[in-house]
Amino acid sequence: MTERIRLTVAQAVVKFLARQYSERDGVQHRLIEGCFGIFGHGNIAGIGQALMQVEVEGDRGADGSLEGLRYFQCRNEQAMVHTAVGFARMRNRLQTLACTTSVGPGATNLVTGAALATINRIPVLLLPGDVFATRAGGTVLQQLESPRGYDISVNDALRPVSVFFDRVWRPEQLPSVLLGAMSALTDPVSAGAVTIALPQDVQAEAYDWPVELFDHRVWHIARPLPEAGALAQAVAAIRASTRPLIVAGGGVAYSAATEALRAFAEATGIPVAETQAGKGSLAWDHRQAVGAIGATGTTAANKLAARADLVIGIGTRWSDFTTASMSAFADPAVRFVNINVADFDGHKLSGLSVVADAREALQALTTQLAGWRAEPGYTGGASDLATDWDVEVAVAYDVGGDPDAVPRQSQVIGAVNELSGPRDVVVCAAGSMPGDLHKMWRTRDPKGYQVEYGYSCMGYEIAGGLGVKMAAPDREVIVMVGDGSYLMMAQELVSAVQEGIKLVVVIVQNHGFASIDGLSESVGAPQFGTQSRYRGPGGRLDGDLLPVDLAANAASLGAQVLRADTLGSFRQCLAEALAATRTTVVHVECELATSSPSSRSWWDVPVAQVSSQPVTRAARSAYEHAKTRQRAHLRPFDA
Repeated sequence: MTERIRLTVAQAVVKFLARQYSERDGVQHRLIEGCFGIFGHGNIAGIGQALMQVEVEGDRGADGSLEGLRYFQCRNEQAMVHTAVGFARMRNRLQTLACTTSVGPGATNLVTGAALATINRIPVLLLPGDVFATRAGGTVLQQLESPRGYDISVNDALRPVSVFFDRVWRPEQLPSVLLGAMSALTDPVSAGAVTIALPQDVQAEAYDWPVELFDHRVWHIARPLPEAGALAQAVAAIRASTRPLIVAGGGVAYSAATEALRAFAEATGIPVAETQAGKGSLAWDHRQAVGAIGATGTTAANKLAARADLVIGIGTRWSDFTTASMSAFADPAVRFVNINVADFDGHKLSGLSVVADAREALQALTTQLAGWRAEPGYTGGASDLATDWDVEVAVAYDVGGDPDAVPRQSQVIGAVNELSGPRDVVVCAAGSMPGDLHKMWRTRDPKGYQVEYGYSCMGYEIAGGLGVKMAAPDREVIVMVGDGSYLMMAQELVSAVQEGIKLVVVIVQNHGFASIDGLSESVGAPQFGTQSRYRGPGGRLDGDLLPVDLAANAASLGAQVLRADTLGSFRQCLAEALAATRTTVVHVECELATSSPSSRSWWDVPVAQVSSQPVTRAARSAYEHAKTRQRAHLRPFDA
């Protein structure tokens, strides 16, 4: 007879999650490192009670060791998902965090975070409370009523942004749901938000569970090998190319394939460009490194892309910023080899899909291409282009600039890059800084650049940085955030202070939305709604700057705050912050113009086709000219 243990559904969830492990290359990692939560009537008596019980009593495994799931408090439900994403990304998707909420607004606050996780292919576990399964109490507080059916709740908004979604109406359903959720969390092909909706009455319901449900369980993460036929085609295509280019995406980092990429690039001489997620795949000063590619790329990478006859994409999903809205690769005969664990991404741009783990595929290609190398004139020219770009970056960094002048954003980035250590991590997400960082940041460590740009979510920065620091407590984590993004979500400074987790947060105060300010100029709506100003006498937002004091706000949240209004004082404050032992915010007044070098690239943002405004008509004309550079890339790979 099967041995059983009596627990509530919530207690069973917490006990189960504490015993799940991922494994790759023979190394096991605890899959769910902890649980963030904000409690309300929809989860306090269920998941909340279960987490409290573990915290008070402990939870011992079969060998007597403590295995309990640790609880972390946060201030916003969206933010805790961002924290889980930052953590999971830093741990190469082998570990993550769970997030529990109440019903109603607590649950819907998860939606933006879930979308960010799924778009970036990062595993997170969401445990929102839900309405009563029994419906015994009638319509409950915060319940959405729909004439389409009584089984609908606000949690259904999480369905399209989750890779796995289920609702546990009965205790008997829980084992299959938990196993399905863990399978989804550990699948690198379709990583993203995993949601288990838990009706609040079901959470508190007791059931006799088979004890083997709570055994130590290991989820193997495979490294798929490339299929022989596809690999042979890829090898033949590389051998036949004269101007090959590698585009390294996030899959290189998640596969821990940076060393394999370095060996492949050195053996073949093929230059390596990087997406936002792939930045750091090679050290910035490696001979084969040509830097960022696409709309926020370097001129080196973009010139090579324009002439490439073969592009080898490794672990990239080919977003519009990477392809410069399908205008980056100009050779009419260009072909693509796409190495990816997801066949869905492999077939993009009419490419040859090599479905494989990035490390395994690179090692196989290195072996198969032994003795072949790109032409010296081509590889040397690529290095020269990278050197030319580095000169432009040095001018923009202007580290020896006037110390008494108000700094430009490029100078702020340069100072942070210079003063930070080789293993320090920079975190950013939205506005103009991600683009400037992508094209200019000199990355020295494969995990030293953590910029979320799949969803480019304002407000991610501090919460995501908290997750990065939790995953890598031995590194300095420097969060760079503009004033616009800071105002979206700054409250996780409180969580960092509460947990004694040190962050260095650089608030770049330029009194507006610098990214959209620049974009507005190019699309014929110059500076409309992009600056933080009073409404003027004419009824427009063109009055004096608003007297917003973000430094005072950060101090009120418990952080140590340092103020800088010149380049010299910023460097002094940053050095002090890096040496500090607690979360420190450096607030720096900055010029609105970023002064970063141009990528000489393009991003497709449609401009009004008709307008009475001359500036808009001029922008439309420029837009139509740029559209002529777009390519559909429909030519079959083997044509």
